[in-house]
Amino acid sequence: MKDVPKLGKKMDVKEVSEGYAKNMLFKKKLAKPASDAALVALEEEKEKITAEAESKLSAIQELVAQADGMELIIPMKVGKEGRLFESVNQVRIAAELKKNGIDIKKNQIELCAPIKELGEFSAKLIFDFGLEAEIRLIIVEADQNGANIEE
Repeated sequence: MKDVPKLGKKMDVKEVSEGYAKNMLFKKKLAKPASDAALVALEEEKEKITAEAESKLSAIQELVAQADGMELIIPMKVGKEGRLFESVNQVRIAAELKKNGIDIKKNQIELCAPIKELGEFSAKLIFDFGLEAEIRLIIVEADQNGANIEE
């Protein structure tokens, strides 16, 4: 079963002419006849999908609560003029978040532009179901061993 343009989405129960159903929908396996057993199976499938969506939503809500307001201290090597040797971008932020227990993809991080200097910056994390979290990035100078100087 699949979505059918201008007719309905998967899991919808629609009434169509007998010829259209037999010659088009059933042959292409876009729909099934609405027997009592099929309707019961459809309801069970809908309940299963709803339960999965609810569990996924609660997991994402916990992740958002954990991430919202988080401060990430990112030590970076700095040149003579105070500029970073490499910019802090979504890939670096995702790696730092992963170290802190938040597994997120780089395309879920909204950053105005790559960070090329020391200081404090903010970034937005975009999650499924339209949920967002705001994090604070603190870019500090690292010593020769890669540890923070300012701590």
